Amino acid sequence: MILDRTPRAAAAGHGAVALALAALLAAAATLVAPPAAAAGAPFTVEDLVRLKRLSDPQVSPDGRWVACVQRDTDMAANKGLTTIWVLELDKPGATARRVSSGTANDSSPRWSADSRALYFLSDRIGGSQVWLQYLSGGMPQRITSYPLEVGSFRLAPHDERIAVTMNVFPDCDSLACTHARLVRQSKTQASGRIYDRVFVRHWDTWEDGTRSHLFSAPLRGTAGDPVDVSRGFDADIPSQPFGDDADYRFSPDGRELVFSARIAGRSEPWSTNFDLFLAPADGHSAPVNLTAANPAADSQPVFLANGDLAWLAQDRPGFESDRYHVMLRDAHSGASRALTASWDHSVAHLDVAADGVTLLASTDELGQRALYRIDRQSGSVQRLVGSGEVEAFSASRERVVFALADLGGPADLWSVPLAGGEPQRLTEVNREVLGARQMSSYEQFTFKGWNDETVYGYVVKPFGFEPGKRFPVAFVVHGGPQSSFQNLWTWRWNAQAFAGAGYAVVMIDFHGSPGYGQAFTDSISRDWGGKPLIDLQKGLAAAVARFPWLDGERTCALGASYGGFMMNWIEGNWPDRFRCIVNHDGLFDQRMMYYATDELWFPEWEFGGPQYRNPQGYESVNPVNFVDRWRTPMLVIHGERDYRIPYSQGIAAFTALQRRGIESRLLIFPDEDHWVLKPANSVLWYHTVTQWLDSHLKPSGQQPGTSK
Repeated sequence: MILDRTPRAAAAGHGAVALALAALLAAAATLVAPPAAAAGAPFTVEDLVRLKRLSDPQVSPDGRWVACVQRDTDMAANKGLTTIWVLELDKPGATARRVSSGTANDSSPRWSADSRALYFLSDRIGGSQVWLQYLSGGMPQRITSYPLEVGSFRLAPHDERIAVTMNVFPDCDSLACTHARLVRQSKTQASGRIYDRVFVRHWDTWEDGTRSHLFSAPLRGTAGDPVDVSRGFDADIPSQPFGDDADYRFSPDGRELVFSARIAGRSEPWSTNFDLFLAPADGHSAPVNLTAANPAADSQPVFLANGDLAWLAQDRPGFESDRYHVMLRDAHSGASRALTASWDHSVAHLDVAADGVTLLASTDELGQRALYRIDRQSGSVQRLVGSGEVEAFSASRERVVFALADLGGPADLWSVPLAGGEPQRLTEVNREVLGARQMSSYEQFTFKGWNDETVYGYVVKPFGFEPGKRFPVAFVVHGGPQSSFQNLWTWRWNAQAFAGAGYAVVMIDFHGSPGYGQAFTDSISRDWGGKPLIDLQKGLAAAVARFPWLDGERTCALGASYGGFMMNWIEGNWPDRFRCIVNHDGLFDQRMMYYATDELWFPEWEFGGPQYRNPQGYESVNPVNFVDRWRTPMLVIHGERDYRIPYSQGIAAFTALQRRGIESRLLIFPDEDHWVLKPANSVLWYHTVTQWLDSHLKPSGQQPGTSK
């Protein structure tokens, strides 16, 4: 996908252990949008970057504890710091305690089978390795001491084995071989790199010849090299760059490993064919392909207690936004069946509860990220959580603990009975900051979009809202395009940060957005500039008509990735509607984009094949063909390490604006990729964007809200 994607894994970590109390105070709350506070300061980007971020909840096997990762921002060091915390679930009002140091990064907490200890990743001594910390205290123990960094890991059900992933040269026969070759490469004076096939760079990294492979070793005997169960695979396990331990699992008896991998060779840049492979955990025989019959993606395998295997599958090869549905393979017969074939939802994450029977799935649904339980016999579903965005979850035999965010605030931990019931809030880690700010209220609305089909959107009120006044509008267009600006908290295009700067925010889930049925998602392919543009035009008009506090005359459009494409498209196809435009990582020239991007499967699906076979499919939605119509002031932003949409696309758009004499500005980040991740850069980004909006929507001396 072109778009802003959220990374699936937190940063790894480090430090000596100190057990301490924390501000994770249990509190009850309801799943509704927060009302505007009677008083308080506006929410700012400085607030945004210093908020705590919770992720990766993990419930202990006995159901008594939940562990999670908390990320704090170190502004002086210009980076995040991750630590591990545990909370006792059976004590109402209990406070969480930290079980890792606060001096470096720890992440990926995973429970021991007896619930007495946590295994986790830490780089406290050199690179990332697996460590062990007992809840009763004491110093952490280093479990692995490999010459290469551990990227992810998973424990066998009874702690008898551990699986780890590490980047190795596939032709090396030992970890030492890879390590020695990397050392030699780092010392050579020649800087050139030689490639024999495409996919030379991906996301933000140039390929160095290594692959992430899956290894297995006895947990109590990790000295020496582990067994490479994926030896000989020209594939990454987990998938790069955002894969994690959801891509592989141990069988219930710990004797086998199943993993997802794409073995594509030269076709890797245009293939989405991931298969599931079953291998003995001791590596004594070669892996067996379980899903060779499916030419599309198979991923996120999970074993049930009886040995049955469930996983997510797509049906259309080459289409990364095809619907993910749940498949089930019988452990005895080997027969597979589509469990959720009739459910028109695309599953984002699949897991199984500690009972080994109950399947759980999160999925986009009408502007929310909902949580469902799935009956393993019939495939029938029951919604457990339906409001906000369920970012992650983990389940005991009795309850599901999940990280829930919404447009009103970042993720906190919540709990809901596995059988269904009222969710209960467990943490409120940002109460001190958010309690002192006037967070803006928001509302979902619908309208008749393209072909009079129902389309959803959100509006967010600005700071300082008063009835009878009208406020300037930030019209924010999401990336993807098969993505969504739904009821979620994003660290990149944060609606509360724009609202805190005095702007009303309007966001439309145009045709192509997920969560409204697969046909709605499919409808954008080969029509990037058609249905979505009509939805945006009708959506903005509907919002202005419905919410009288929106000043439709003082409006700027903003977008990144596909949203940035839409900014360039609007310049030439809707040029007189906005006072200004903000284009981040936007696609400017479809022809050159095809030959410079990394994941070729994306444009080949979206535009009907390779560019040289179907040039008209690319030219029909090519912004460069309409530069002669451009006239709206534009701020262009790009990261030099963005290999999804190379920064030359941003330079080209800025050149077009300057050559035509259109007011424009360029912000380039030499150390950022498709996102802006460093705290200081994020602050600069928001200030630059809001200053651009201010200069066009808030003339000097004018108050944010004006009388009707």
